[in-house]
Amino acid sequence: MGKQGSPRSPRPEHPNVDVSFGAKDYQYRCSETQQGCDPCKGRRISGGDYYHWNKTFLLHNLKNESAKFSACKGVYVGKRHIWLRKHVRSIVFTFGFMGFLFLFDSLLFSILDPTILHIGSTPGISTATEESRTTSINEGKAPVQMYDRLLNLASSALAQKELKQDASKFWKEPYPQASMWKPCADRKSSTNIGNPRKSTGFILISANGGLNQQRVAVCNAVAIASLLNATLVIPKFLYSNVWNDPSQFGDIYQEEYFIDILKDDIDIVKELPPHLESLDLEAIGSLITDADIPKEATRIDYVKTVLPLLLRNGVVHFLGFANRLGFDPLPSELQRLRCKCNFHALKFVPKIQQVGSLLVRRLRKYDFANNMLDTQLLGDSISNVPLKGRNATRGFSRYLALHLRFEVDMVAYSLCDFGGGENERKELQAYREVHFPLLIERLKNSKPVPPTELRKLGRCPLTPEEAALVLAGIGFKHRTYIYLAGSHIYGGQSRMHSFTSLYPNLVTKEDLLTPSELAPFRNFSSQMAALDFIACATADVFAITDSGSQLSSLVSGFRTYYGGGHAPTLRPSKKRLAAILMENSTIGWNSFEERIRKMIEEGQRVRQRGFGRSIYRQPRCAECMCKYH
Repeated sequence: MGKQGSPRSPRPEHPNVDVSFGAKDYQYRCSETQQGCDPCKGRRISGGDYYHWNKTFLLHNLKNESAKFSACKGVYVGKRHIWLRKHVRSIVFTFGFMGFLFLFDSLLFSILDPTILHIGSTPGISTATEESRTTSINEGKAPVQMYDRLLNLASSALAQKELKQDASKFWKEPYPQASMWKPCADRKSSTNIGNPRKSTGFILISANGGLNQQRVAVCNAVAIASLLNATLVIPKFLYSNVWNDPSQFGDIYQEEYFIDILKDDIDIVKELPPHLESLDLEAIGSLITDADIPKEATRIDYVKTVLPLLLRNGVVHFLGFANRLGFDPLPSELQRLRCKCNFHALKFVPKIQQVGSLLVRRLRKYDFANNMLDTQLLGDSISNVPLKGRNATRGFSRYLALHLRFEVDMVAYSLCDFGGGENERKELQAYREVHFPLLIERLKNSKPVPPTELRKLGRCPLTPEEAALVLAGIGFKHRTYIYLAGSHIYGGQSRMHSFTSLYPNLVTKEDLLTPSELAPFRNFSSQMAALDFIACATADVFAITDSGSQLSSLVSGFRTYYGGGHAPTLRPSKKRLAAILMENSTIGWNSFEERIRKMIEEGQRVRQRGFGRSIYRQPRCAECMCKYH
């Protein structure tokens, strides 16, 4: 998902580098030098000239050497036969030993890797998914690595642990206090913020952004409708050429269920009454944009700005409604209502639940609802269709879901350096000039912060390489089964190489679902994001690289709310991690592991929601959850 409020566009095309040998290779290398490419004559010659000259030169020398070669041939052959007879046993032993090692390695791999889901191992999973995977990860560039030494240490450490019992304790929630908090935002309310006697009018919202921004907008709209005692019309979702998704509320969420769950709190209708539909809302002053309501506004802002319009015109339309309601100070009943909307009222439509259940079953290799998270996200679909084929009998498989926020817009907007050299800097600058003109203007009038300083401050997105080092540092083994959400990684394969070298069992929804199963979602980015939401929320462990991401925030909050203290989320501190990685050239692996583990454990501490913090990400508070001692 893109940075909230920032545009999102397809990744720029990266031309493949021709690394073939011969004339083209020579010409490519010469084009980057200042002096002539001919080492003998000091002048530039074309690749074709070089090839012709080199061929002629070699033929000439071969002719000159042919006589010498013929004379020596008999002697050479005789000596070769004597040498072979003398060393035949050593040669046979060497080849036999190599064959044994090869067979042993294959056997060991099959024993240690019973849970890996290879493409095509499940009936219905197409081998063509590898092709779709390469479309989302560019090829052609050499691997980009920033921490070669640490990667080597990590690789050695993982190899040593491979035959040992799984040492990572991060498959489980480390603090028992997490299980004391239980969901209760759907409890009956004894009070009502609004006026129960008569509706003040109708509220329309048109939410922008992607799936998760829209979800937050819907929950905020529910709270505002209650605050102003208004009737909410089922929200509309704006079409954007950034997201290219025409999906509406009913394409993603169950409308009747949404209305029914919230019926005791607010009135919800599907359409405006006919006498209001024909009104020009902009002309009568009932069109409200983000410019009219400050970001993270208070309830007073709405009472002063919106309520008079409702009473006068009977309707208001929030256009582009997003984060326009703050978290504190806000009455506890409104906080509870936002939690009730997010965690109880918004349920995915059956087609998303059904394909989501296929995704989860193929990740886990079993087909029954395991916990409250499964039930809330998938309903009855998780157990409707039995899992068939070889994976149905292979038993339980646990997996880690990773939301790796290393998309081109995040990378470009950060102004950080990611080790890609001058080509990377030019590429990202070109992207900024096209997609972030306001950022470019701001930079012209301010002193830029050096990339090294940005990294120290924790403002740089984690690279795939850094994410892999964190997982290795907290003990996840080489064969860990990992689900990658999104998968549109900037730099593609050149960036993912470091990650997959440590953790090769990486899959996406494109790997696990057939083209026909994905076809209904292909042109709907929000519905595709809903599948990632399901796979991440129901994972045994959820790892994030950017806690500010809407997907990461909502998924981690969902796991806190319904996880029962058994759904750990791993949150690295980018600032602390940067300080550790700055010692790449000297730090020992044991010290690295210890510091990484302390960092992750600190992020997992059970805390109540702090003042002003997101109630969607941190629902441990009296308004959303009940604490039992």
